[in-house]
Amino acid sequence: MDKLDEILSKYKDTKGALIPILQEVQEGFGYLPKDVMVRIAKDLKIPVSRVYGVATFYAQFYLAPYGKYTIRVCRGTACHIQGAKKVLSAIKNITGLEEGETSQDLRFTLETVSCLGACALAPIMMINKDYFGKMTPQKAATILRRYREE
Repeated sequence: MDKLDEILSKYKDTKGALIPILQEVQEGFGYLPKDVMVRIAKDLKIPVSRVYGVATFYAQFYLAPYGKYTIRVCRGTACHIQGAKKVLSAIKNITGLEEGETSQDLRFTLETVSCLGACALAPIMMINKDYFGKMTPQKAATILRRYREE
């Protein structure tokens, strides 16, 4: 819990620090463990239900371990028209994952999103913070192979 102590002391006496605390905790632990959320609530002197409510309201937070690489496939109109469904299908076949699932080795998590804000590059896939545009099933396979080998 040393990492948690460090994060909590950094935000001691800072109002409105719940979201930044949750972000740093998730970055450090890879997700938001239940016992850690209880400890955050205790330190901030707020109900655990409030911590849990914030953690479940925002899609950026995970209550279970997720992959080292989060694959996001855009399902927006431009991406849909340009073939995002085929790209997503290829990714599912390659990884063996369905939307919202994480591989057992914690390498990949697969998500779909409404829009990634890069419609000119449709269809688009994002892995962590890297954008990959003009995707095809073949390009997705090549890119995922690189990430699998890292």
